[in-house]
Amino acid sequence: MDFGIGSIIQILGALAFFIFGMKMMSEGIQRAAGSQLRGFLGNMTKNRVLGVLTGFLITALVQSSSATTVMTVSFVNAGLLSLMESAGVMMGANIGTTITGWLVSVLGFKIKLSAYSIPLFAIGVPMLFMNKGKVKYWGEFIVGFAILFLGLSALKDAVPDIKHNPEVLEWLKSFSNHGIWSRLFFVFVGTVLTIVVQSSSAAMAITLTMCAQGWLPFDVAAAMILGENIGTTITAELASIVGNTAAKRSARIHSLFNVIGVSWMVILLPFFLPILSTFMMSIGFDDPTSKEGMAMGLSAFHTSFNMINVLIMISFVPWLVKVATRTVKEKLDEDEINSKLQFISGSIITPELATIELQKETAHFGQVTGKMNEFLEALLKETDEKKRRKLQKKLAKYENITDNMEIEITEYITKLADKEITQETSIRLRTYMNIANDLERIGDIYFQIAKNIEAKNEKKIYFLPEQRENLLAMIKLVGEGFDVMVNNLKVSDYATVTKTKAREVEDRINIMRNKLRDENHDKLGDEEYNVEAAMIYNTIFSSLERVGDHLINVTESVVGEI
Repeated sequence: MDFGIGSIIQILGALAFFIFGMKMMSEGIQRAAGSQLRGFLGNMTKNRVLGVLTGFLITALVQSSSATTVMTVSFVNAGLLSLMESAGVMMGANIGTTITGWLVSVLGFKIKLSAYSIPLFAIGVPMLFMNKGKVKYWGEFIVGFAILFLGLSALKDAVPDIKHNPEVLEWLKSFSNHGIWSRLFFVFVGTVLTIVVQSSSAAMAITLTMCAQGWLPFDVAAAMILGENIGTTITAELASIVGNTAAKRSARIHSLFNVIGVSWMVILLPFFLPILSTFMMSIGFDDPTSKEGMAMGLSAFHTSFNMINVLIMISFVPWLVKVATRTVKEKLDEDEINSKLQFISGSIITPELATIELQKETAHFGQVTGKMNEFLEALLKETDEKKRRKLQKKLAKYENITDNMEIEITEYITKLADKEITQETSIRLRTYMNIANDLERIGDIYFQIAKNIEAKNEKKIYFLPEQRENLLAMIKLVGEGFDVMVNNLKVSDYATVTKTKAREVEDRINIMRNKLRDENHDKLGDEEYNVEAAMIYNTIFSSLERVGDHLINVTESVVGEI
């Protein structure tokens, strides 16, 4: 059989089938057990060893080291994991991803996969049509597993046997006789392959399939697998691009760990592979350098390399954290930090896992909006014209920030809502959207107050000391409302939140507004009481009362009343 464009299309189609099955399987289990995975990841990372175990188990379950690393980066981004804790999880994920290689080796080349896929469809497809609990998502997991098997079977059939294309083997041999440079070249090939297919598991499946058909010698395939270990770090790096500094550092630790591991193994590869081969044959396996034993040998190589690398590097985690901290600098400008989302990452993970980021982001949004109350207080106290203009610009800037944050949060929620979501997650997403809407309206109110003060200053209209003190007192009271609201937003379990404190502050704001309105109305006839100043004064304290309304709305959304 000639190898041409038709063969390439067959391979790409089979690979797409394999990746789709893996994606469906991974997302199914994340939807079915998302909250449990979150809890497991949060509770089982108190030391490095437990972190490694956690990363291994989650990756073995979801069959995607990329999902685990993106999840870990998002947890660091949300402040739920420290850099030290994330390092252990990343290391464990590297071991967990080797399970895919064993599945492919043991099942893919030893049994007829279609014999297992059809029964899996018989079990999984009916579950897809059940709306009871999370049965549907477990059905997705089973169907995804079946599709993965079929994709692997198609990939095996699509890659032609090397005996029909001996020129390919000659070409590879010409590249594999240059010592360490050859090894580095095939590490690069493995890296590029993983970046292109965006899955180290899929890249591993391609490598093993090519080996099974005699395309690759053992040492070349081992070098490609090392490259796939580097390629998989790209996912975490991409996920961290829009994250905060901690997320970027977590991704950097993952990259450092893999690059350092690959570096020492590239040097030792000619010595390590014969030792591994001798050991495997001594316990009854086929010679890993033979066509029959290569798949199992490469799976053993992948696992042993990652396990040894973890054992070596686990003691150097503090050093990895230090290097990541030095190479990824902290942004110090507060306005720059506040102007961007801090916790929502660029990668859309399953909605069940994304809700934790959204919760953190809405709390951050509340804090950013609260800054506007502080700026308004400073503006009313400031007598220097230049400093006043600077504060007015700051309020205008933060109003723009709140607009952008609401748009970005809403767009993120919309993308999540397009996916298959549980009823519980749907309610949470609606809650976050309501909160973002109220916070953006608060930003608009402060901007309008700033414009009123600017117009007052331009017209040389002045508040009486009593009016200024009353406004400052009301701003302080609204500040208490912000404190209560932000604390409620920070609570990890919204079900435990009550609106008692928020309602008490809101009632005090309403009482104060009524008092100031009545006093203002009674004094309008007084000679020294400027009517224009009184109107602006009335507008400002009425606007502050509207801020209070939105603050209580946020807490009502948290407790599930809106």
